[in-house]
Amino acid sequence: MLKKYATQLEDVNSGVLEIANSILNSNRMILKAFSGCKVELLKEAEESLKSISQKVADIDNIIIKTLALFGPEATDLRFVVSFFKITNELQRASSNTRSFIKSFEVYCNNISEEDTKEYAIPLHKSSLECLESAVKMIECSHDEVRENFNNVIVAEKKTDELYNQFQDYILSQDKKIEDFSKYTEILNALRKNEKIADRALDIAYLILFARVGGVLGEVEI
Repeated sequence: MLKKYATQLEDVNSGVLEIANSILNSNRMILKAFSGCKVELLKEAEESLKSISQKVADIDNIIIKTLALFGPEATDLRFVVSFFKITNELQRASSNTRSFIKSFEVYCNNISEEDTKEYAIPLHKSSLECLESAVKMIECSHDEVRENFNNVIVAEKKTDELYNQFQDYILSQDKKIEDFSKYTEILNALRKNEKIADRALDIAYLILFARVGGVLGEVEI
């Protein structure tokens, strides 16, 4: 393999990993902010997402140049195309995280500490686990890819279940809630966690396809 070509592929992998870790760190800071509704911690969460759009554009440019100059074959082509799709999913995960940060204060002002501990924190933790396992897939060895992929599957299902539980709980309280629109805003905010987990799952499928092959979205577990 040409040295410059190999370097390009390494740059793509490391660039994607850097962006994924930035999104991961932002969501870790959000989790800390949940305890006592520490809104001041959100500045650090926002800072982690700084310049992600530009970083995604830079990686996409590397990928386009790699395709144009080197015409990668088979396995390498699968890797390059998969990571081109991954950058789009990372951009969406970043957008979902930003949206949650913006609605965090509204959330904190309208939900009890008890509900936060029972529903919101476990929901955010499970979406965080989903992201963490997806990030591990980017940096792990070939032998560990499937194990981490399975962890993403489990965490994503758990996130869906927790969101549905919270939704059912809110609906069961409709007669006790004076301003139901506030809880609609809370549901919309927490739904961002579910979307982040969905993005992590899409990334996991793409990484598994890049490393293992098969049919995209139909990989055997």
